[in-house]
Amino acid sequence: MSSSVSRMDESESLQSIYQYGGEATASTLSANPSASSPYNLTNRYGGGLYNNALYSHYYSAGYPWSQSQTLGGFSSKPSSEYGAGYYGGYCCPSTNPYSYMSGSSSPSTSTASTLYHLSNLPPTSTFPEDVTIDTDLLKTSGSRGRTRRRNSGSPDPENQVKRVFIWDLDETIIIFQTLITEEFKTNYQTKPGYLNSIGNRMEYMIFNLADNNFFFKDLDECYQVHIDDVSGDDNGQDLSNYNFQTDGFKSNPSSGEVYMAAGGMRGGVDWMRKLAFRYRKIKEDYNAYRNNVSDLLVTERREEWLKLLKEIESITNQWTNCAVQCLNIIQSRPDCVNVIVTNTKLVEALSVILLYGLGSQVPVENVYSSIKIGKESCFERIMSKFGKQTTYVVVGDGKEEQNAATNMKLPFWEIKSLSHLKTFLVCLKNDLM
Repeated sequence: MSSSVSRMDESESLQSIYQYGGEATASTLSANPSASSPYNLTNRYGGGLYNNALYSHYYSAGYPWSQSQTLGGFSSKPSSEYGAGYYGGYCCPSTNPYSYMSGSSSPSTSTASTLYHLSNLPPTSTFPEDVTIDTDLLKTSGSRGRTRRRNSGSPDPENQVKRVFIWDLDETIIIFQTLITEEFKTNYQTKPGYLNSIGNRMEYMIFNLADNNFFFKDLDECYQVHIDDVSGDDNGQDLSNYNFQTDGFKSNPSSGEVYMAAGGMRGGVDWMRKLAFRYRKIKEDYNAYRNNVSDLLVTERREEWLKLLKEIESITNQWTNCAVQCLNIIQSRPDCVNVIVTNTKLVEALSVILLYGLGSQVPVENVYSSIKIGKESCFERIMSKFGKQTTYVVVGDGKEEQNAATNMKLPFWEIKSLSHLKTFLVCLKNDLM
């Protein structure tokens, strides 16, 4: 555990990394991690996940969002149907336990008139030149009063949340996968393999953190949607002196035995209790280190991590910094909440959020993994949590979240470039969203 001075140094370093509009110079990269590493993503990405042909539904040229979504349309699916979808497969055999992105949905289409209206736009000079604004997607200015500031994410229902922003993670808030695949379009001329090298270095740090702190090897076949999904199996036992290494939770991977060494049958009461212990520990560690993730890293890793964040921000033109500003504005409003729904496994997603410096903006309770049940089912869970009277805005780059928003008649703001993200930021700053 580093000293308070170290945390101050980290804070200053992160401020310099996320200084909006700033420049950082990418240095010569070290050799890529070995292809034989268990963290290699070569086989994890099948390609075609970000096909530009999927994103042609623009109302007119330059519009970064879909025009056919509206508010309302709360699902009539009874809550009793959630059981099998959400809790039926905590541990499912996986041929590729390190799959970062997967999941699919087959939604139907639905159209309706939008409910956003705009009375006053900011001067056109404040928007990026290559983006135009569709006023129907923007809320009427002055409809929200700000009387106080809230420091963390999800409030109690009685606090009457008025607006929930449902964010995709990869290629929306952060840039990660397209670095590995070298599909990210940067303004800088780079040598072949340069983006891949940066992505592989960040990937290694993500899985290293997940392995060392978040039980990744124990949970690599567990597809939990939310951090509290198995909290009902937790008996509240003190974990201060609990030995996770010897509790018999994980069987020998080379054996096909259904029973754990000393932990009972997979999915049994005793085994589920030990699963709940692990997720409780993950939640505690996330909350303890969300504002000082460097304390989870050894000194050498900490320096490499800070350098890597600077390189990523430089090559992506401060993409994450722009997204963090959006998250901060939303978080500062007493009646708004940020929620992340990602096609990444929950443990990996939490590691990504911490290493990209998003822990202070995203409470662990507001992170959902859709890899098992799909994004539409996750949206239904979120709407069940915050209620029918709340407005929901979906922000993302993928076809799955767009189709889910269309099916549920939710407004969708598409992020396909940095200019789209900057336009969203301008709308937030001018209280138009």
